[in-house]
Amino acid sequence: MISRYFQHTLAVNLTFVGRGLHSGLPVRMTLQPAAPDNGIIFIRRDVPLFQSEIAARWYNVTDTRLSTTISNRFGAKVSTIEHLMAALYVCGIDNARIVLDGPEVPIMDGSAEPFVRMIQQAGTLQQNTERRAIVIRHQVQVEEHGKSASFLPAPVPRIDMTIDFDNAAIGHQELSVPLDRDLLAFDVSAARTFGFQEQIDTLRKLGLAKGGSLQNAVLIGDKGVINQEGLRFEDEFVRHKVLDAVGDLSLAGMIIIGRFMGMCSGHDLNNQVLRQLLAQEDAWFLTTLSGAEEYWAWTQGALQNRENRNDQAAI
Repeated sequence: MISRYFQHTLAVNLTFVGRGLHSGLPVRMTLQPAAPDNGIIFIRRDVPLFQSEIAARWYNVTDTRLSTTISNRFGAKVSTIEHLMAALYVCGIDNARIVLDGPEVPIMDGSAEPFVRMIQQAGTLQQNTERRAIVIRHQVQVEEHGKSASFLPAPVPRIDMTIDFDNAAIGHQELSVPLDRDLLAFDVSAARTFGFQEQIDTLRKLGLAKGGSLQNAVLIGDKGVINQEGLRFEDEFVRHKVLDAVGDLSLAGMIIIGRFMGMCSGHDLNNQVLRQLLAQEDAWFLTTLSGAEEYWAWTQGALQNRENRNDQAAI
């Protein structure tokens, strides 16, 4: 019987071929099963073996310009990992080896949906080790230039995202979703990354967006969305920001039981608030997923008993 309380890995190897969004380089990537408590490990097979492994963890994030990049102490890096990381979270994959022959995850169609679809079709394998969870006890927040990202206590994982662009095609959008894997797979995973036509030349001079096209991103011009097929969702932009946040926050290496609130936050703030949280040891505690649910059931029961006593005292 499949249990969400236990760790899972891939049932089989899965291979994806594509190009990097920013590098423009062709890349072949294979997702492989891994042992319990291995976590997600990226492996660059185009560098010397002793330099090849990079753990997908918050402390290895070294660049957040338009994507999330992780690096190891030898300087080997893998960029644009957020969509794949979100897909692994959505599919309940705790442990996997990600083998690439280049420095960037293939962008595919600009969303997580191609990864989610193939993983779901191939299936997962339950392992004999319980999932661990970080339970938020106190609010933690970071703010920068009018933008913010925060964690708050909550009995179930949830993301509230707000974006506000000075562009009529996007404008102000809000989305609040529980981090339910089935819901994320259906409502969020297909939302594509997006960019602005006026910024293309500048980005390419910076060595970014070299592999971008209308096949892997939503492009916005002066008159709105340029892609002939239009948007997949009316609020595709904020859905994609939620997708990015799911991928970025999964770098905690375990499930976060709490509420994430992003106010115009991106990869940088997502990583900053994760670092801030884990640096404040009184703001969270570590347990198993089943232990987290027991804690919240006890907490809510204690609150209800207190309210009942207060009501009786008032009478």
